[in-house]
Amino acid sequence: MKKFISVLVLSLGVLSMLVLANREINNETKPALKPLSISDKKANLDQRKKWEASPDGIHYKKWEASAEGKKVQASYHKIMNDLKAFKAMEAVVTSVTFKRKNAKSSGPKWLVVRINKEEYMMQFIPKEFENLKNLKVNDTILIKSRSAGLSPNHPYLILSGDYISQNKKVLFKRDLSKNNRC
Repeated sequence: MKKFISVLVLSLGVLSMLVLANREINNETKPALKPLSISDKKANLDQRKKWEASPDGIHYKKWEASAEGKKVQASYHKIMNDLKAFKAMEAVVTSVTFKRKNAKSSGPKWLVVRINKEEYMMQFIPKEFENLKNLKVNDTILIKSRSAGLSPNHPYLILSGDYISQNKKVLFKRDLSKNNRC
């Protein structure tokens, strides 16, 4: 019995050392983020001011201050913590046939969902949308997303659809090893 306990304690010690060693190796392989220099910050600020003075920037600022823009921003704040944590969010499909005005039929496919009484959009290329085209209105799905985007050309917040499942079956999973984790 004493041999068994000592072997168990020894193996637990070796295992914990391996885990700690692996953790240190993973921490060392991550590239260090270099802080921006003052001149880089100033250049970025100058570019932003130049864009804000352009017709597109003026249009965006007007939209951002409008009731529609504020509603989209508020919907972002409702799920911001779930996005940061890459947490599964329960969603109800409200449209699988949404098309923007004047959009090409061969263009991107849109999935519109409701999460906590708010509408959100997800954009897919036609090839990615193949597994999702069997979804119907009022289907319940789980979504995981890492980011979201605002656009005055869209009526809802645009979520990146990184992971979608229904009834514990994965319908879509974005491969982040391609396209530099974007």
